[in-house]
Amino acid sequence: MRRRIIMSMLAGATLVASTLLGAGPASAAEFAAPPAEFGTDWHDPLTAAPPVAKPGTRSCEITVAQAQFRDFTPYRGNYTPPEGCGDRWSKVVLRLEGNVKGRQYDRLGYLHIGGVEVFRTSTPQPSPDGIEWSVEKDVTRYSDTLRAEQPVEMLIGNVVDDTYTGIIDVEVTLTFYAAEGAAKSATVAAPDRVLTLEDGALITPRNSERIVAEVYATGSGGGCEEYWYLTVPDSAPYSCQADNGPYREVQINVDGQLAGIAAPFPTVWTGGWSNPYLWYVIPGPRAFDIKPVEYDLTPFAGLLNDGRPHRIDVSVVGVPEGQTGWSAPVNVLVWQDAKRAHVGGALTQVKAGTLVNSSTHTPGPEHRLDTEGGHRLTVAGYVDTSHGRVRTTVSRELANTSVHRWTDGENTDGLKATWTDDETVTVDGRGPAAMTRTQRTYTMDGTTALGAGDRLRTVLSLGDRAAVDEFRGGRRVAWSRLDDTYAGDATYTANVPRDQRHAVGTTRERYRLYGSAGCHDRTLVTVQGVLTQDRGGC
Repeated sequence: MRRRIIMSMLAGATLVASTLLGAGPASAAEFAAPPAEFGTDWHDPLTAAPPVAKPGTRSCEITVAQAQFRDFTPYRGNYTPPEGCGDRWSKVVLRLEGNVKGRQYDRLGYLHIGGVEVFRTSTPQPSPDGIEWSVEKDVTRYSDTLRAEQPVEMLIGNVVDDTYTGIIDVEVTLTFYAAEGAAKSATVAAPDRVLTLEDGALITPRNSERIVAEVYATGSGGGCEEYWYLTVPDSAPYSCQADNGPYREVQINVDGQLAGIAAPFPTVWTGGWSNPYLWYVIPGPRAFDIKPVEYDLTPFAGLLNDGRPHRIDVSVVGVPEGQTGWSAPVNVLVWQDAKRAHVGGALTQVKAGTLVNSSTHTPGPEHRLDTEGGHRLTVAGYVDTSHGRVRTTVSRELANTSVHRWTDGENTDGLKATWTDDETVTVDGRGPAAMTRTQRTYTMDGTTALGAGDRLRTVLSLGDRAAVDEFRGGRRVAWSRLDDTYAGDATYTANVPRDQRHAVGTTRERYRLYGSAGCHDRTLVTVQGVLTQDRGGC
């Protein structure tokens, strides 16, 4: 049962995908009847997201990494740009192909090219008979890095012993599509430079006119921050405690000044919620292709363009002091003014609201924790470019509400939570005023219960939604809507060997992405690891 995985990402108001390639929706005749319970093999991982769109031009493929991960030793190699497709490409697509068999946990991994993090991922848990999967991502934005020879480092940290036998075997390729015919070069949209920090410091080109930081922020590592949304204050009787509770916020500072805020995505890895049977075939949203948090730092360009190093710090609000568990590597994307050697400017406004972070514990036979959190930030500044003064204002508002219920011993443990991250970026001074409004909503609603006979049941739904609208001169010129919804219900016997678990489970994903650039709508359903429905259409 070998199928290709499909992953995706929403960028701006366009339909941009990072995917698992594979067949489209299947016909009813292709579906086998599901067994009474999980066996030793199941359908290869897949998602309902759209594939990366590729131009029909000349293409050049190179392998950037090929490794078997048994431990925490990174793969190191060298990257050389391809020959035969030029150095200004219409698109660059990364593809990971992997296989693993036996028994293994989900593992977190990254790929660095020239020190730039171009891909962050986690792995599926294998069947005894083995699985194959693949992930694609549009990495055109890193073209500046890819035009020169670079060192490569990749790691999917793993442990292999007599119990955990799964060796993670992967190959990563890059395919470059030439800019020819109707497929234009991505030079206009892609940044001129892709920078990384050196000892936490950033030096930008002195003619930078737009600056965006991306942070691959992930709570992981096996501790409680892997499930940060379930943590409780120190005063409450629960296995994962974290000072004031579960509110998390990813902040970026420039020279000690708050420059950006964001809600982290509540990723559920493929062993999450104590029930791997939920994730064997359909992973939770973003689990295989972790999207970075983005911050528009253009209001700070006037300060950053002095040719000196500036301190860039990323922190996560709510993590207990001194506790590890978050990774937050930073890339900085820069667009330059080709007609100016130096672009001056100034930061004109930094207005931060009061950070709200309140958790109330109500004890009883069923404990209850009510959490409310939120924050607002507006930053504004201008740059004096060759085409005049350009003013940029970035406003962002975060909110989080959750209700966490659990019993003594945590035999029943449930959470219902919503996170919103609304952002408006206004640019005035280069043609008609432009505004991009992005409204992100993440949801989680689930319960795990351990019942008679040690039967553990998890019922869970997850949502990843975004509404993006772009305006020019007050008129909407582009828009998109994303709605990726996962639902699962799985039960197995805990505390026994795998072949005695008698596991059953149904999972479902519907991925809808539509707007001015087109439409994609696909639904997948699995029962006991067998694909029983694959329906598409808009």
